[in-house]
Amino acid sequence: MPLPSAHDVALAAERRTAARLLLAHPLVTSTGPQSDAFPLVRRHADWLAPRFQQVFGYRLLVEASYARLFKAGLGQGSGHRLERPSTGTPFSPRTYAYLALALSVLVTAPEQLLLSQLVADLRAAAVDAGIDIADTGRQAERRTLAAALRQLVDWGVLVETEGHVGAVAEERAGEALLTVEREIARVVVAGPLAQSRDGADLVRRAADPGFGGPRTYVRRRLVETPVVHLDDLTDAEREWLRTRQRREAQAFSELLGLEAEIRAEGIALVDPDDELTDLHLPGTGTVAQAALLLVERLVDRLRPEDAGHPAVGGRLVIGVPVPTGLLPGLLGELIEEYGRRSNWQRGHLDDRDGFLAAVLDLLVRMRLMARAGPVRADGHGLPEGYGETVTDGRSVTDVSQARGQSHADGVPGLADGGWILLAAAARYATTVEVKPRTDQSPADDVAKESP
Repeated sequence: MPLPSAHDVALAAERRTAARLLLAHPLVTSTGPQSDAFPLVRRHADWLAPRFQQVFGYRLLVEASYARLFKAGLGQGSGHRLERPSTGTPFSPRTYAYLALALSVLVTAPEQLLLSQLVADLRAAAVDAGIDIADTGRQAERRTLAAALRQLVDWGVLVETEGHVGAVAEERAGEALLTVEREIARVVVAGPLAQSRDGADLVRRAADPGFGGPRTYVRRRLVETPVVHLDDLTDAEREWLRTRQRREAQAFSELLGLEAEIRAEGIALVDPDDELTDLHLPGTGTVAQAALLLVERLVDRLRPEDAGHPAVGGRLVIGVPVPTGLLPGLLGELIEEYGRRSNWQRGHLDDRDGFLAAVLDLLVRMRLMARAGPVRADGHGLPEGYGETVTDGRSVTDVSQARGQSHADGVPGLADGGWILLAAAARYATTVEVKPRTDQSPADDVAKESP
């Protein structure tokens, strides 16, 4: 086979760069933060659109001034939340409500309007929708509204022609002249709103992979989440992944430059350039530092001794229950050892319950910990009518009780709602056991890194 030419290598690199950009930023505009790369997306639009459709079932729309990749959901608990850039505080339900109301107004708004008129129209839309919004004269409410409007500016839906949308949060609300990009406003929402009965139904419908079935869902999950544990998948999805994982790893490497890390308990796609993620561990800040230290200690204390790979007769361990009271105790130890000498934020040190909640939230989003309870392999959270059976009747890896919840009988806090330390947490252990290669299956060695 002849080696690829320099032109082919450069072409593949350009397409990979454009694809990575769209995955990280599904809305790219000609004047926004990624404007320098926007011409690259337009240049390769005819190649990118069918690839995204075939691989992920994502629709790509590229126009003269913007490109929009319409991603799909992954089900309850798998969303990528919006945050206030200045503080990292997650958007509250109230902020999302203001965001949705503003979009409903802007899709038919004039090309330019005053900030005060937008606020008045937004309140009228809330009345029409039967949504009770608090008095926008309150300081907290004004800040919430300002956060939603700033997000629209970041997306390019609103352009601050004169003044700024933050004026709405000022004590004496200022004025601003805004330019509305109606086309962009109309493509922000990607979910099937018209077909959905309520919010929960919207989440379920958005996660339906359609005709692509297990193939499409698994690919989406691999590329959109830090790690995929086997019991995050149905029988049919696990069987498809088992028979295709090496070929899929090669395909993801060529399309997106991602490297697959295949373990007994699941798969993670790793980005060597550390660009395709909105989560970082290790990371900066008090919460990230505490999360890393906490997960290291949990792995050290809870690592199972009898883990193995089912292919060689072992017991698959995807997670282990965390004993009641261990988490607050470990966090207390970390605060005493590192908190003050590492200049951790005083607010976290004074509110240990809130501090622990923030740390666990990060670890859950990293897929290193989870609440005990039903998983997708049990049929939890599946779209209506979604096929669960393996069509050819082949056996699949048994993941029942792989999170150890059956061993929690009689231990308070380990029923549904308790905490599970997941297998991927072992990547953050401080000690690694290296064994020489043998004739055993590589998966057997992999199983040694279970928590």
